[in-house]
Amino acid sequence: MITPFSFPPPARDGLSVGLVGLSGLVFGTTAATAGLSAAQACVLSLLCFTGASQFALVGVIASGGSLAAGTMGALLLGARNTLYGLRLADILDWRGGRKLVAAHGLIDETAAVTLAQNGRSDARTGFTVAFASLFLMWNLTTLIGVLAVEQIGDPNAFGLDAVGPALFLALLWPRLRDEGARTRLVASLGVLIALASTPLLPAGVPVLLAAVAALAGMRDQDAAAAGDGPAHAEQEARP
Repeated sequence: MITPFSFPPPARDGLSVGLVGLSGLVFGTTAATAGLSAAQACVLSLLCFTGASQFALVGVIASGGSLAAGTMGALLLGARNTLYGLRLADILDWRGGRKLVAAHGLIDETAAVTLAQNGRSDARTGFTVAFASLFLMWNLTTLIGVLAVEQIGDPNAFGLDAVGPALFLALLWPRLRDEGARTRLVASLGVLIALASTPLLPAGVPVLLAAVAALAGMRDQDAAAAGDGPAHAEQEARP
């Protein structure tokens, strides 16, 4: 009898992370609540496949923002996947078509599984299983979520409009807890900018403006690299 414990560790890690794809159910309901059709939500999950960016896009649209503002916010959030690509390119060492397919699966979860493995073979197995299981689960549950909302009528009556933001905060919280004081300072500054500008600017624009807070973190990193700031001492102390 085959059980999850009988798979090799890289495959087991990938399958475990694949369960995160169940959150596609929440994205499906959020997208439908924002006014997207089943086809639009499913195409977005198929082609975009990065949860935070997708939630950001439909969140801006749901609040009355423009598609351009929502797309810009999604691109800003998805830019971190480029950094994952630079890190994983040497580890996976795929070429041609496989490299292109792998680029579509570069998200937080697949990067975490890959970097946790020892050796190229295990890294490839972990990435492949995590990508496949997440992709299938995310897209399937997106469709189920959209269709469920179409059946129940007004999703706001069940409080489903609050599920998307709540999940986004749940995904963000571990990073704020683990990444240190500098990350929490940047996040707090971003929240303040968004709250202060929301009454004054069109929907969606405060989200983009909040990204200015990241400049404070980048400036601090530059100072650390030059050895002039307290962050440098912190980095030197790390193993």
